Amino acid sequence: MSDSSALPELSDRQRRAVTDLSIDQLVGVLHPTFELASSAGEVAVLTTGLAASPGAASGVVAVGSEAALDLASAGSTVILVATETTPADVAAMGLSAGILTARGGLASHAAVVARGWGIPAVCDAREITVEADCFTVGDRHIVNGTPISIDGSTGEVMLGDREIAGSAVGGVGSGSGLALPGEIAEVLGWADRVMAGRFAVLANADTAADAVTARELGARGIGLCRTEHMFLAPDRLEIVQHVVLHGHDEHVDDLAAAQRADFRELLAAMDGRPVTVRLLDAPMHEFLAGADPDEAAQWHEHNPMLGVRGVRLGLLRPELYAAQVEALAGAVADRRAAGGDPRVEIMVPLVSTAAELAAAVDTVRSAWKGADAGAAPPIGTMIETPRACLIAGELATGVEFASFGTNDLTQMVFGFSRDDTAAQVIAPYIAEGLLEADPFASLDRAGVGELVSSAMERGRTANPALRAGICGEHGGDPASIEFAVRAGLDYVSCSPYRVPIARLATAQAFLTN
Repeated sequence: MSDSSALPELSDRQRRAVTDLSIDQLVGVLHPTFELASSAGEVAVLTTGLAASPGAASGVVAVGSEAALDLASAGSTVILVATETTPADVAAMGLSAGILTARGGLASHAAVVARGWGIPAVCDAREITVEADCFTVGDRHIVNGTPISIDGSTGEVMLGDREIAGSAVGGVGSGSGLALPGEIAEVLGWADRVMAGRFAVLANADTAADAVTARELGARGIGLCRTEHMFLAPDRLEIVQHVVLHGHDEHVDDLAAAQRADFRELLAAMDGRPVTVRLLDAPMHEFLAGADPDEAAQWHEHNPMLGVRGVRLGLLRPELYAAQVEALAGAVADRRAAGGDPRVEIMVPLVSTAAELAAAVDTVRSAWKGADAGAAPPIGTMIETPRACLIAGELATGVEFASFGTNDLTQMVFGFSRDDTAAQVIAPYIAEGLLEADPFASLDRAGVGELVSSAMERGRTANPALRAGICGEHGGDPASIEFAVRAGLDYVSCSPYRVPIARLATAQAFLTN
């Protein structure tokens, strides 16, 4: 983080401008909305789901990826409809104006990807049933090609077209050429001065296009690059499947080559700013989908989110992590040779014991040394299990930084599936006053927050220089950001399109505390 001593203090007028700009006003600037002139009487509300990614979208129904790709290639604006999405749907999601799913909460695949790309999404619309080429709501059948509209800010799903008022941010959805309106940009610049040297807003970004978007919206770096998302295309997915199923074979070299090119582009887009690369954290049920059933049988899991993920897979298949580290080292060398300034950090996911973290760190250091890329970069750990919070002091002695993965941590603390409980449990609990808010949307301070605070105390006691932050979806939520500031964390990392919100919320937290 930069030194704030060289920055002049804000004037009273500038402070008031930062505190007076509301989060809702900023959201309205960032995302498209429906034109007020549209006649609500002409558009029937079919159902309501979870407001998973803000913004408004109109297009024709496309049930499943194949239909979405076909209709988009024919020139149609599509709304992708699915029971739920997986990594195999990412190509279609990228071509869609909006996403509608029957299942999945705020931390589901569809919601996370949509927020990262600035695509409106409604998830967990439990009244719809998705069939082969249509979806039903009660006795109504909505077939492929039917115009619908969705509002990712309210959760409404409507039959028919509605006119869209574009966002005030130039180039939204293009991945380049973004520009906040002048007055908003000026206020956010003042917000940055409030937190300078004390806190940083980073972005979750997995591709060069994501990184460009994040940088243009004010991110100071990448706090979470989810390397498994680099393998979502069908040809890339086959590489990971081969390595998982067969161990060390020629496909490990394919993995390294593919990731080296991806990392090189990512580092170029974020040149001179930190990029934290999380090693592979692939849920087996997503990444072995479509693999040979006989070969994949031994990896079948009844509860894959608590199965062979993260560091567990990295220790069972150490060639995976070694190949990733070698690829990153090669990309760093490439960027330096081109005159760039790559700044990388490596993060180990889903750690629960000090021994597994130490083994993974050894793998990272050995692979980096073998790549002959100079001094190893900073290595950190994700803290996303309750046990990791409780032994944070042990973990902190072996790393330079820690990042709280609050999506998984919330799931494990509450025992709530982040994909299945939004409509069936969380919504009625909130309605009945049993929960104050969706814990996947706003950090639960009494439980999850208490674990984070205690982990910070343990970690900093063992390693006073430990840097720490939040890289779950809570990193873009204003109330969760206020908690992070009060808890003494150093940064938050959020979806690119939530970066301006995080910048404003962080400054307001500092000015009001």
